[in-house]
Amino acid sequence: MNRSVDVNGITLAIESFGAEDAPLVLLVGGTTMLSWPDALCARLAAAGRRVVRYDLRDSGQSTTTDPQHPAYTLRDLAADAAALVGALGGGPAHLGGIGVGGMVAQVAVLDHPRAFSALTLVGTRPVAPGPPDDDLPGHDEATMKRLFARPLPDWADAEAVARFAAAGAEIRGDDPVAARAIAARVWDRTPGTAPPVQMANQLGMVFARLDCAPRWRERLPEIQVPTLVVHGRRDPFFPLGNGEALAREIPGARLLVLQEAATALPDTAVGEVAGAMLATESAAGEGPVSHAEGAAGQGQ
Repeated sequence: MNRSVDVNGITLAIESFGAEDAPLVLLVGGTTMLSWPDALCARLAAAGRRVVRYDLRDSGQSTTTDPQHPAYTLRDLAADAAALVGALGGGPAHLGGIGVGGMVAQVAVLDHPRAFSALTLVGTRPVAPGPPDDDLPGHDEATMKRLFARPLPDWADAEAVARFAAAGAEIRGDDPVAARAIAARVWDRTPGTAPPVQMANQLGMVFARLDCAPRWRERLPEIQVPTLVVHGRRDPFFPLGNGEALAREIPGARLLVLQEAATALPDTAVGEVAGAMLATESAAGEGPVSHAEGAAGQGQ
């Protein structure tokens, strides 16, 4: 079910799966809601959860103003997540963040702990966009060089945008067929073909201009909810060391490594990720969760 919810003076587009009175799982887009696979949302809903994924500001069908000059901060996006839980009811919620949405999710749980009961972080890192801390791996230079050497597509041409996305996925090690299909859906949901707006939707470029201060990495030990960290072993954008750092620094966090995954969350891993998310919820009140490493993405 698709609809919109007004919070904090803006409108957020959401899509719901499952029964309205079921325990809430809120999935932060990274940047659009389509960063979260349909299959994962359906699997969690079938397990008795109300799954709500949503578009961040300046993406998808949420309020879009000026992605090149965002008049909000990372902490405003975190406050949106907490406010959305209140507007939807059924909190505290299991919060999931993927990619840059994982940054939003970390800050949301730190700043609004009463709104959330569990946390899942997928393919993200404990610091803001830009140069990472010295102990964290940065973007793979060879991959980034290949990605940025390509000319940008004609953003008014849906087919050109889909081809661009598919080629980028192949460079990153993701499934180009899946990336092409998702890019076409994102293009259809984007309000207009202006390059800044399309880039905000397709590439998440708004985060390069977002105020993400102050740092939050040093606050990670304050997180008290059960936490699952999911990371692709082949991720060239946020290499695995970033997920390992999150799992070390968040008390009791479990690390699930998707052996054959890169940046995107592949459908082949949906079953194991959904199971791990549900197991994370059940860990509430049972004390620290032991670290573990999975073998998802191998068809096992």
